[in-house]
Amino acid sequence: MKLLLDTHAFIWWDSEPGKLSPRAMLLCQDSGNQLHLSVASLWEIQIKLHLGKLRLSTPLSDIVAAQQEANGLVLLSIQPNHTYALDGLPALHKDPFDRMLIAQARIEGLCLITHDEIVRKYPVDVEW
Repeated sequence: MKLLLDTHAFIWWDSEPGKLSPRAMLLCQDSGNQLHLSVASLWEIQIKLHLGKLRLSTPLSDIVAAQQEANGLVLLSIQPNHTYALDGLPALHKDPFDRMLIAQARIEGLCLITHDEIVRKYPVDVEW
């Protein structure tokens, strides 16, 4: 299964795995699944770090590199078709980062790992 980690799921997977649901943990630990992280999530994390809304014990680049090495994490860039797909999404979620993740998951056929209940209202595969 190809999984797209929501920003909070990525942070928890790396530093506070106990915050993941048992199902999310199982999916992330399954070596048969491919874990993806959107560049949109990296952008969101950097903004939160800059604003002081988030603290990491290790630089973000080191966390990503470690997850790439240990878990085969794949970085998902933002493509024009991902951006165009935003036009077809209902305005249920106001967070632009979450909207981009929804669009990317839909376009790329990924299952989104998220605790966000609003995301479940969209036509996208979600696990938690």
